[in-house]
Amino acid sequence: MATTDRQATALALAHALSAAERGLAVIPLSRTKLPALRSPHRDEPARGEPPCHGACGRPGHGVYDATTDPGRVRALFAAAPWATGYGIACGLPPYHLIGVDLDTKSGTDSAAALRELALRHLFTIPETVVVLTPSGGRHLWLSGPPDTVVPNSAGRLAPGIDIRGAGGYLVGPGSRTERGVYTVAPGTAQLPPAPCPPALLRLLVPPPRSSHPAPTAPGDQGHGLIHFVLCAHEGQRNTRLFWAACRAYENGLGPALADALTEAARTTGLAEREARATIASAARMTGHQGR
Repeated sequence: MATTDRQATALALAHALSAAERGLAVIPLSRTKLPALRSPHRDEPARGEPPCHGACGRPGHGVYDATTDPGRVRALFAAAPWATGYGIACGLPPYHLIGVDLDTKSGTDSAAALRELALRHLFTIPETVVVLTPSGGRHLWLSGPPDTVVPNSAGRLAPGIDIRGAGGYLVGPGSRTERGVYTVAPGTAQLPPAPCPPALLRLLVPPPRSSHPAPTAPGDQGHGLIHFVLCAHEGQRNTRLFWAACRAYENGLGPALADALTEAARTTGLAEREARATIASAARMTGHQGR
């Protein structure tokens, strides 16, 4: 192994141990940002059984190997001497970390999209840990409540905004990848992950499933979205309308349902002007503006 690779591995291990001391569970990563250890089950025939998440006791289960135990961290890096970075598992105590990945590679202004969401849903992003990516993006670290599972998503919240939640991981600062080094933004290194604003958390968590069976006929899909808006209580009307409008545009129903969704929002007490502005925002966020 080249000297520079050995140095990168040593630095990655040092950073990973430092993160583990703060209560952040870590795994070694390769330069491709993927887990450095391959699955020990990769050559086993498929048996239709649930995938192993580490019960076998061997390393190589991706984020399920994540640990805060320094001895275990060292053992994982010893098994992957080619690792040049580390991943931080999301959704685990004590922080129940949520990562907001503001990407730049998609050609969209993800930071502006997040600001628009914040204005639309009346929340502010608190001061928190910010990690700068080699491609010019940013990772915002937020803390979630222990009883809420935030799923991973790519572009669902808005184009260029990916979410890392339970079962996902963030590339830790100090990691060296093929694109360069991840670094902590000045002034944020000593901050703890700030609590996720409740209004943002509501956008990240899928709405609870209705106790009634979901309609199966394709033509009934719009009725389900309208019903979802009609069931909104004060404080969640805008959020529910935005979610329903996004799903409508994603499924090609946006223009056809815009008036019905507006009327449903008005029924719950939302002003027509605000309702139409929210639907227009959903069209922009899903890339359907002007269609």
